[in-house]
Amino acid sequence: MAALFGKRLRRSAMTTAVAAAAVAALSASQAPGLTDTQNGRQSTADATPSPGDSATGNSPYYTDLPPLNSPTAPPSTGPGSPGGTGTGAHEAGIPATVLDAYKKAEAELAATKPGCNLPWQLLAAIGKVESGQARGGNVDANGTTLKPILGPVLNGNGFARITDTDNGAYDGDTTHDRAVGPMQFIPSTWEWSGRDGNGDGKKDPNNIYDAALAAGHYLCRGDRDLSQSGGLNAAILSYNHSQEYLNTVLTWLEYYRKGTHEVPDGTGVQPGDRSDGGASPSPSPSPSSPGTTSPSPSTSKPPKPTKPGGSPGTDPSKPGGGGSTSPTPPTPAETVAHIEDAGTGTLNATAGDAFAEQVAVRTENAAGKGVGTVKVKLTVVGDTDLAFSGGFKSVTVVTDSTGKATAPPLRAGEDTGEFTVRATVVDRKLPGLDYTATVSARQADALTRTGDTELTCEAGGQFADPVQVRATYKGDAADGVATTATLIKSKDDATENDKGPYFKDADGKAIRTLKGLKTDGDGRLQLPRIYADDATGTFLLRVNTTGGATLTIELKVTAAGATATPSASPSAT
Repeated sequence: MAALFGKRLRRSAMTTAVAAAAVAALSASQAPGLTDTQNGRQSTADATPSPGDSATGNSPYYTDLPPLNSPTAPPSTGPGSPGGTGTGAHEAGIPATVLDAYKKAEAELAATKPGCNLPWQLLAAIGKVESGQARGGNVDANGTTLKPILGPVLNGNGFARITDTDNGAYDGDTTHDRAVGPMQFIPSTWEWSGRDGNGDGKKDPNNIYDAALAAGHYLCRGDRDLSQSGGLNAAILSYNHSQEYLNTVLTWLEYYRKGTHEVPDGTGVQPGDRSDGGASPSPSPSPSSPGTTSPSPSTSKPPKPTKPGGSPGTDPSKPGGGGSTSPTPPTPAETVAHIEDAGTGTLNATAGDAFAEQVAVRTENAAGKGVGTVKVKLTVVGDTDLAFSGGFKSVTVVTDSTGKATAPPLRAGEDTGEFTVRATVVDRKLPGLDYTATVSARQADALTRTGDTELTCEAGGQFADPVQVRATYKGDAADGVATTATLIKSKDDATENDKGPYFKDADGKAIRTLKGLKTDGDGRLQLPRIYADDATGTFLLRVNTTGGATLTIELKVTAAGATATPSASPSAT
């Protein structure tokens, strides 16, 4: 969005290489004032923002992740079959009108900006994380949401602070701005980026056709080519400037590329897990100011017949009318009595490696029967760099027909120790289920010297050849292993020697123990230069690693060579 709004306050700075590359691409393409023509006038809709800007004002988004697998069979088309069949079929279903809007936007961009190569699946991925595909496709026949979709108030309390820019025209708030519509544009961005995608002569952020086309143009600004990873990453980061947002959108993009299908409007899977930890914002009443489109009377549902006395209920004119309505059946989550482990093995891994075992849970009702289509949230508890694949600290998975759900693989960071992974049922207040994940330090079980040249020097000199070693673990290179090098007194006395060869510290002072060393990606480690004092003889250097690998190396110091005394010059005769 506009540069004056700054970075999202609740997100950490991006540190991964992909984020750095994307931001670099974003900066390199920055060109304030770039315009394109529409209706015979210049527009800033194609101007590339400075890093930190975003379409959404960096508002919260949904962090639900797709199932691990795409649908394995075509969707069923009969009544009550909104999600198809096969693993992940429900999440792969996109409401019909929403899907049509994405594909129409792709077609228009293919004609007007063919070099951008915008895939409709990218719009679907962004629409998923921004609004859950317009709240599961709750739109009318024209594509307008039945109720406006508004993000949290951007008042600086946990979010960016964006004071009102539209006098409440789009978001109904005359004090602060809020992200609006299924693609969550903030008003100031919509003012210049809005499009009329359904040909009704209006630019309504709560209309999925208008919003999808606007999002497409926003992503395709400048000379971006979304078929290239640099352009794709930069475009997504420009929409919401967060590495976790980028990861989430890319995950959904990959999922939708593997296969999707159409489901009836209003039957799409609704999101549940928001990035700021808050509850899903409820659709808000239409603002009284112009700028949003209310559903037309023809699309409104007729009021329910009332029972005698005026309360809604069954139609008294029908058999059995006038009685009480049938109770609303409980949701799957409401029938869950407890959450159980589903055969998760021991969670152990070495720092930097993926865990071999994955967390698997099962939701059961009071009778012990598995409950399907239940969302389970798994969270890495505490301050640690342990995370699920993709760098996510929490993920939401959906149980299958047996009540079982498996989380994505965990990956250990550099923090070692025991950490907790907690599983809870979304939309249900039940005790969680805790798992212990143990991360061990990187280790080696063997050390070898990479060269065989004898290490010698004269007293008071320095060793010409460096000492380089290689660490392995079970025959493979052991990278990142903590290593210590000590000049010891003897093979049987590993205490630090007080004479003989030595290293130098940063101040040039003699030291005989080096700690905090680590092997490189190939398990190699080259020690700093070694010097000799006046002591002569054979000395020992011992190298140790985490895991118990040990190597002892001989260093020989010889006496300094005799210096020839120059003879006296012959006297003149």
